[in-house]
Amino acid sequence: MYRFLLTRQWVILTLLVLAMIPTMVELGFWQLHRHEHRVEQNALITRNLEADPVPVTRLTSPGHTVPRSDYWRAVTATGTFDTGHEVVVRRRTSQDERIGVLVLTPLDLRGGGTVMVNRGWVPAAADQQSFPEVPPPPRGEVTVTGRLKADETTSASGIKDLEGLPDRQVMLMNSAQQSHLLDHPVLGGYLEMTGPAPADGSPETIAAPDDGSIGPHMAYAVQWWLFAAGVPVGWVILVRREKRDREEAAARDATAEQPEPATA
Repeated sequence: MYRFLLTRQWVILTLLVLAMIPTMVELGFWQLHRHEHRVEQNALITRNLEADPVPVTRLTSPGHTVPRSDYWRAVTATGTFDTGHEVVVRRRTSQDERIGVLVLTPLDLRGGGTVMVNRGWVPAAADQQSFPEVPPPPRGEVTVTGRLKADETTSASGIKDLEGLPDRQVMLMNSAQQSHLLDHPVLGGYLEMTGPAPADGSPETIAAPDDGSIGPHMAYAVQWWLFAAGVPVGWVILVRREKRDREEAAARDATAEQPEPATA
């Protein structure tokens, strides 16, 4: 009664089941790896945010690529803001998801060197060509604190670096790009400013990264593995149902073929 498994319909179904099982198992491990990566990243964020601030020049220099181990590291920088070369980074969202720009201002360091400082978010101008209203930074020499971030690139961020933008407007926070615009070396990466806080709350400072949420990846991994276990069970149920239906059909056919008893 299991010869029906050799029919074209059942062969295709069986092959599909055999392909689905390892695929679902692999998807489960993929979600598990994403969970482990999130846990590792949360630990890195917590460790670097809680570390004692160090001068930014200890962790980066012109042309330096900030390694992942230094992302979000608490740093300090002392110098003078150069508002004449300030730029805004287009199409960025605030904490409440409003579209605007980020204010990226060079800080000329005491003792030499320049680091780019992301001072925070402000609303965009009424039209795409105009430079928005940006509150000025503190005058004179100032010590700022913040989180060290790596240069943004199109490959890492997915943000396309558009050409032909209006003056002093960019798409990415990139030290090499700013070094070219300033015509002098800039420290690799940039500083995401956390203090001193602006007097009137603008620019809106960037919120600290989330180091508490682990996301749903582990739940997704378990779901995929349950699906992988359920597929062969479902196949067996379908096979047994098909066998039962065929047996019942055969029994009905046999009953129909029996001759009727002769009448007197």
